Amino acid sequence: MSMPTQPGEPGNAVPEMHPGDAALPGTPGTGEDICPECKGTGKLNGAECRNCGGTGRIVEGIGGG
Repeated sequence: MSMPTQPGEPGNAVPEMHPGDAALPGTPGTGEDICPECKGTGKLNGAECRNCGGTGRIVEGIGGG
């Protein structure tokens, strides 16, 4: 059985961060949410939403404290 690779290791792409993201995907204490700009469609005014990069989702902090 092989060990999982980490971001930056050969064969594993570094996750992409968009302007609406508070952190990289997979960061502890974060989760996906619907983009507040495009309401999850990935489109805004007929073009790709710049806030989420067209994915319709953003990464934001969860929990409180």
